[in-house]
This record gives sequence, structure tokens and C-alpha cells, in this order.
Amino acid sequence: MKVWKLAVLLGSALMFAAPASALDLTKKRQNLPDLVLGNEDGNDFVVENKDIELEAGKAYRLRIIAKGHQEYKFYAPEFFRNIWFNQIVIEHKEIHGGGPPDHLEFDDPGEIAVEFVAIKPGDYKWYAQGLESKGMTGTISVK
Repeated sequence: MKVWKLAVLLGSALMFAAPASALDLTKKRQNLPDLVLGNEDGNDFVVENKDIELEAGKAYRLRIIAKGHQEYKFYAPEFFRNIWFNQIVIEHKEIHGGGPPDHLEFDDPGEIAVEFVAIKPGDYKWYAQGLESKGMTGTISVK
């Protein structure tokens, strides 16, 4: 048997011998502190946990929660382009896709959970479009 065929066979055997959990990073995801927009006390422009730190190569779940009564259009374009999305969950309904969303929008109070793997290190800005001057911005840092 030629050496390259043997290498391919051995590599394939090793890949299939690995436990499934080792191949699926999302099973060991870390739940991040909730990023909360507004509060129940009537302050629509307060943000809880506006700056988030992550580590490249690890899986995470970020819940973005709107408690205020504004229309929040959550944008994080560079961040969304530099992560691998597992799923977006809204009211126990899952969205799977091949690419990043343009933005996440809250017309009413509610929650959107984003499950992903951080891929590319960098400092990424997020903002609630039109509300930046009211402090509705933050940073997601991937180390």
C-alpha cells in the first residue's frame, strides 16, 4: 500500500475514533452574562453587561434581553461576520443558517439567545441603531 493511502486511512480512523463531544464544541458552551437593554424601572437606555470578553475557539451562549420599551435594533456587524453561528433562539424556536444576520430587532420586551463559536480575535463594537448617543453601545472583545 502506498504511504499516502496509509496516511489517509489512519487519519480517517483517528477522526472517527474521537468522541463525538470532542467534535462538537457547542456541547460545552459557556453561558455569558445577559446583555440587557433597558430595565423594568422605566430607564429604556441603561445597558447591563455592555462589554463582553471572549476567548477564540470557545463556544458561547449570549442572551440579549430587551426590558425597555424602545424599538432596539441590535447591530454587531463585524462581530457577526467573525463568529460561527450554531443557532439563534427566540421563544424556544431555533434559527439555523449559513451566514450572519444583519441585525437583531426587538419591537417589544423579550429575549434572543445567540449560540456561537468565537473565531477571530479582535474588539468588535455593538450598538442599538439610533440610540448610540444615549449610551446604547458596547464592545465584544475576543482574545
